[in-house]
Amino acid sequence: MHGIGGSMGFGMGFGWIIWLLIIGVAIWAVVRLTNQNSQIQGRGHSTENSQDTPLDILKKRYARGEITKEEYEEMRKDL
Repeated sequence: MHGIGGSMGFGMGFGWIIWLLIIGVAIWAVVRLTNQNSQIQGRGHSTENSQDTPLDILKKRYARGEITKEEYEEMRKDL
């Protein structure tokens, strides 16, 4: 009985390390997947190039329905 208890105690003493590793891997996986999804979504929504003029960007926003016709006309006058 002492032999089983002794080995069980040894295993239980280091059991927390296994759980710590499992939790660490789970956190790493969630962070990795979240970053990948953010990058994919960022690429999908970022259609403006650094070479686009402000008027080009305004036209794209109007075409996507982000702004109304009145807002478009007002902003176009400002530009």
